[in-house]
Amino acid sequence: MTVRTRFAPSPTGYLHVGGARTALFSWLYARKHGGQFILRIEDTDLERSTAESVNAILEGMTWLGLTYDEGPFYQTQRFDRYKEIIAQLLEQGDAYYCYCSKASLEEMREQQRVNKEKPRYDGRCRHLKVIPEGVEPVIRFKNPTEGVVTVKDNIRGDVVFQNAELDDLIIARSDGSPTYNLTVVVDDMDMALTHVIRGDDHLNNSPRQINIFKALNADVPVFSHVPMILGDDGARLSKRHGAVSVMSYRDEGYLPEALLNYLVRLGWSHGDQEIFSLDEMIQLFDITDVNKAASSFNTDKLLWLNQHYIKTSTPEHIAQHLSWHMGQHGIDPSVGPALVEVVKLQQERAKTLVEMATNSVFFYRAAETYDDKAAKKNLTANSLTLLTEMGQRLSTLADWQAEPIHDEIKACSVENEVGMGKVAQPIRVAVTGTTISPPLDTTLAILGRERTLSAIQKAIDWIQSQ
Repeated sequence: MTVRTRFAPSPTGYLHVGGARTALFSWLYARKHGGQFILRIEDTDLERSTAESVNAILEGMTWLGLTYDEGPFYQTQRFDRYKEIIAQLLEQGDAYYCYCSKASLEEMREQQRVNKEKPRYDGRCRHLKVIPEGVEPVIRFKNPTEGVVTVKDNIRGDVVFQNAELDDLIIARSDGSPTYNLTVVVDDMDMALTHVIRGDDHLNNSPRQINIFKALNADVPVFSHVPMILGDDGARLSKRHGAVSVMSYRDEGYLPEALLNYLVRLGWSHGDQEIFSLDEMIQLFDITDVNKAASSFNTDKLLWLNQHYIKTSTPEHIAQHLSWHMGQHGIDPSVGPALVEVVKLQQERAKTLVEMATNSVFFYRAAETYDDKAAKKNLTANSLTLLTEMGQRLSTLADWQAEPIHDEIKACSVENEVGMGKVAQPIRVAVTGTTISPPLDTTLAILGRERTLSAIQKAIDWIQSQ
């Protein structure tokens, strides 16, 4: 048997981190077993589904690197197939037309509540003799009334449902459009899916879907219902907890591998190991090891992971992702110092790519203003002489490299009998606008002679103007 899994989001919003974790688990399971991973867009909710949401899902999957072997498939392109299956179920006697009005259904449920019964459809149209006129019927699946249906779940074990507790769900609306529980079964059957990994909010749908699978004489996939993700307050993760969209984590400066590493640890573990490469995830992950209990999202832990990946990833990899963030500052990083060289300087100094980008703007665009506190302390009449001398020294420096630059700064401090900080800090403020930067000699080497001398002269002019 070839393992085939799927991720099947509804395009009614962004790609949520909960959905991303489900996609990751499905992707890992397929990769571990040499199988296929399918992407399916469940867009039958025509009122809420949007092209923007489809694009957001595809963008999120691409950013995370969760490549799919087939798809994306769209349910709206399969309506003829669903109608074919609905007609088959009607022909088999496994479905029937229901003419009940909303008012009569509400009256039925209200009476059930009065009788302290579970509100559900009572099957009154199953054996209807007289067909009402002028009513567009829905179509219901004729669920078995006796026995049990067992959901074989790789996380929860066997979950048993009484058929008597399951009502006859609607599989086609009055306008003929199919409903979720019908389309998902047809798709999973036609796409020969062997394993369905999804959120545990779908657990109650599973027995109904299994009965439809059986009515169609189709193989039932193995289910795994993944517990939900909670915020740090114990409530279900939502916008009020902060970022929940996958791409918002990109926007906030996280690397995709940091988010993937964090998501795989939400509900799954391998001993005390915290850091997992993708290859390790594929090798070690097993869906049967996922916890039954919900997991809480911890942004501090994600930030720690992100800092780890920024420090340990190759500069080339980080530069690829940092480039987008530089663009958010209106900077084209191809014009100026090589971004890879900038990353090498900043890797040990940033927790997010937003922080790294903000602290690297000066490499590509001269500081327009100085930090007030930094200027007051370092761009003074006393530093004017030192800046002037350093401008002269650096203008005649034969070899524009970090070590010779360092030697000139040291020689200036010795000859003027001041600490190196008295020479270095005014230059640092001149080129960055602040007192914070990577080592000054390397910073100036990457910045280049022309930009450095221009910044020093600008600072000299600023001091004189004061």
